[in-house]
Amino acid sequence: MSIKDILLQIDTYPDPTPLMAVDRAVEFAKLANARISALAVAVDLPLHSNRFADYLIGLSKLEKEVEDQSLEAGQRAIDHFTRTAKEAGVFEDAKLVKRSLYAVPAEVAMQARTRDLCIVPISDRLDGQVEIAIAAIFESGRPVLVYKPAKAVFGRLAKIVAAWDGSRCAARALAEAMPLLASAAEVRLVSVLHEKPDLKPGAAEAALRHLRRHGIEAAADEVDGAGKSIQQALGGYLQEQAPDLFVMGAFGHSRLREFILGGATEFILQDPPVPTLLAH
Repeated sequence: MSIKDILLQIDTYPDPTPLMAVDRAVEFAKLANARISALAVAVDLPLHSNRFADYLIGLSKLEKEVEDQSLEAGQRAIDHFTRTAKEAGVFEDAKLVKRSLYAVPAEVAMQARTRDLCIVPISDRLDGQVEIAIAAIFESGRPVLVYKPAKAVFGRLAKIVAAWDGSRCAARALAEAMPLLASAAEVRLVSVLHEKPDLKPGAAEAALRHLRRHGIEAAADEVDGAGKSIQQALGGYLQEQAPDLFVMGAFGHSRLREFILGGATEFILQDPPVPTLLAH
């Protein structure tokens, strides 16, 4: 299945999504020959004011000011997206909705379920976008593209690297990225050895065969992860290869109320070194 229907998530609080990030998403949609919709969610802050708090710090007034700023930022981004996407010929739809602050990740995940791909720009690991990306990856059932606006360039998708460890998540990511892999000039599979005990040399051979059946010629690389963190092993490889896109399966599980990410997934989400498509 090709990628034809993309959703861009636009943040409005506390730090609005940079307009540069919106431009990058439109560029990707044009590169993928897809249509793109934007969803901006203005926040409704769940604050509980009282007379004493209002008297001391004007809590109700502060709450309204923040909510108004969020709404204005969302409208500004939606206007910019609409204009830019229409000029590029990829515009599908644009929505600005208001939800409780804690309901934003679930809203994005729900909207992403009827798209081929969800784009979540991540400007900073503390801006709240990581939580939204996690919800989209693990709750939408669809792949998610994350990138740092300043590091993303979508003039081409000539070189794509996909992580391969033989897992279900890696297989899902490879399948979701197939339309992009088919149009790339160079495809490489990378396996980090000695990071997982059951991953042996030559593990990517079956995946290479599968890609060949789809007309995709790929090469396999093996990185020695012994004595290194996944950030050192994988990060060093990506820096050396400098792909236009990285593809990987996302691993995570919940433990009581805490969501625990796999090492490689956390590394990518906290500070994506290159644009990365993740699938679970």
